Amino acid sequence: MANNLYVTAAEERSGKSAIILGVMQVIMKELSRIAFFRPIINDHVFGRVDHDLNLVLKYFKLDIEYADTHAYTLSQARQLITSGREEILYENILKKYKQLEAKYDFILCEGTDFQGKDPGFELDLNANIAANLGAPVLLIASGRDKSSEEICTHMAITIDTLEEKGVEIAAIILNRAPETFLRDTASSDKCREQFDRPSPLYVIPENRALGNPTIDDVKRWLGAEVLYGKPSMLNLVSNYLVAAMQISNFLEYLKEGSLIITPGDRSDIIIASLASRISSAYPNIAGILITGGIELSPSVQRLIQGWTGIPVPVLFVESHTYDTVQSVNELYGRIEHTDTKRIATALGWFAKYVNVPELTKRVVAQRSARITPRMFEYSLMEKASRSKQHIVLPEGMGERILNATDIILRRGIADITLLGREDDIRTKAAKLNLNIDSAAIINPTASEYYDDFVQAYFDIRKHRGIVMDVARDRMSDPTYFSTMMVHKGLADGMVSGSITTTAQTIRPAFEFIKTRPGVSVVSSIFIMCLQSKILAFGDCAVVPNPDARQLAEIALSSAETARIYGIEPRVALLSYSTGASGSGESVDKVVQATAIAQQLMAERGLDYPLEGPLQYDAAFDSEVAALKWPDSQVAGRATVFIFPDLNTGNNTYKAVQRAANAVAMGPVLQGLNKPVNDLSRGCTVQDIVYTVALTAIQAQVAKHH
Repeated sequence: MANNLYVTAAEERSGKSAIILGVMQVIMKELSRIAFFRPIINDHVFGRVDHDLNLVLKYFKLDIEYADTHAYTLSQARQLITSGREEILYENILKKYKQLEAKYDFILCEGTDFQGKDPGFELDLNANIAANLGAPVLLIASGRDKSSEEICTHMAITIDTLEEKGVEIAAIILNRAPETFLRDTASSDKCREQFDRPSPLYVIPENRALGNPTIDDVKRWLGAEVLYGKPSMLNLVSNYLVAAMQISNFLEYLKEGSLIITPGDRSDIIIASLASRISSAYPNIAGILITGGIELSPSVQRLIQGWTGIPVPVLFVESHTYDTVQSVNELYGRIEHTDTKRIATALGWFAKYVNVPELTKRVVAQRSARITPRMFEYSLMEKASRSKQHIVLPEGMGERILNATDIILRRGIADITLLGREDDIRTKAAKLNLNIDSAAIINPTASEYYDDFVQAYFDIRKHRGIVMDVARDRMSDPTYFSTMMVHKGLADGMVSGSITTTAQTIRPAFEFIKTRPGVSVVSSIFIMCLQSKILAFGDCAVVPNPDARQLAEIALSSAETARIYGIEPRVALLSYSTGASGSGESVDKVVQATAIAQQLMAERGLDYPLEGPLQYDAAFDSEVAALKWPDSQVAGRATVFIFPDLNTGNNTYKAVQRAANAVAMGPVLQGLNKPVNDLSRGCTVQDIVYTVALTAIQAQVAKHH
């Protein structure tokens, strides 16, 4: 029988969508075949889909037909209950659930949104559904607009109601907790005493970046027309400012994230608002909403159209200002599957305040043997955030680097330092609507470390004929400067290469970070995330034609790196021959490398399967292995694949990546004293996030050696 969990709130606007994202991430880290089910969805206009179903199905790429994910609308459920046909309701919900249960290992269920007029009815409905499905409940209580006493009382009443229906409480999350509750350290203890249950209670503070709407939310809510500034539609709105006074007075009321609401005939307000957005003397407004159906005058339109890069969105509605304000006051933030910034914030916030290992034990009773790319990704993020490391990114002005920094900081993966001119970097981030406030920014030549770094580099390299002027030039280079930060312990790791070559990225590391004791060669692996397994491929990026000794060391380094990331090493040294089936110079090299690697393992006290030579199909496929090497510990079960040369490795990883639609993370450099990693110049934002997480985990391990 599938495992399940029923997530329900006790009132509307509890932040349930953000919690669902966090819970789904927890489950997907453990299991591969997961379904999402909402027994009752909101009433909606024909042709529209349920928000939370759409969010989860699309963001997590779940292979489930939308029609299979729900049973009734709230109005249909109410009608069945009031007409005395309650059994039909629960019977059909269970029937839909059983169809999913037959196909999936775990079913995450979500309750109603409490947007009806009777919250008591919906709480009873959710409790009855959870009881009928035999699902433990994760209860989300809301602290929004409540005192500490009100929070505890409401929570106790809700828990009693659920338990009266025979529902097991797996855990309780108090979401959107106010500062008063957080300041009173005894509040959570008082709550526990009041409801006196063993269920863990997790307290998550209010996060306005999740609760506040974006300009895009405003546009959809009002049916507004976008006149200008479409690239900035994800700006967060923190307050509404109705502008009806003179400019000199109006500007004093601007706040960070203000949505300026003004009639279309107030050209002075509109122009002043746009100008304020590019002035460092005023806070960044979120956008402008023009009301009353009054179009901008042709001269003002011409002025704005000639403005290079409209700094904020400008929306237009037909409704009058008063009606518009009344309407937007009912709007709240909703997380869309395309809103990567808000999703990253939600996942990071959840991981920060919820004891994920404890929750995992309570809601996931079994693990699948299959490991999917998304499971591995979440495992990486959790490991990295468990003990945050400080990673320096020297390409601080890169757009992809800045987008990745925003995500890394939101998810709490690592602390980040960017290199470059601070004003330039922060201005560019603001134009891209990115939040990098908590990132440190260092301009190498203006840094307090510059002279010390120059002297250190000179001392390290003077035996090579380096003079002081060359040392100054080197330390003016962001890659050299960031590598020296790692060498000096001012950062735990470095990631670069989005605009530089591999050689430019790793040369400084070769010069003064050097290799670990007992390691003579720096090499690399790619983490290859296939649909149902995770493999390591080495070396595909650094050593062109390793000799037998180097190949042996690459094999051992790759096994060690794989183990760091939770991949149990079973190492295959690859060739065009399996066992003694072929001969030739390259086969002989792999035979020698295998013998050397096994000898080094014995000397170092290492214990894992390592065999070679093996052909790729014999290493990968158990049926082929049964024919070619039936008594092998590695054949058909290999997790670490060692290629005989760079040409073979680089082409193979790219072929597998494309043909199998695999996610390739890396290259991850191995063998250095401290972690330095290279990016492909064609890397995506997600590639950068992955590489920073991989680097952070390497840094955690390096600190324990």
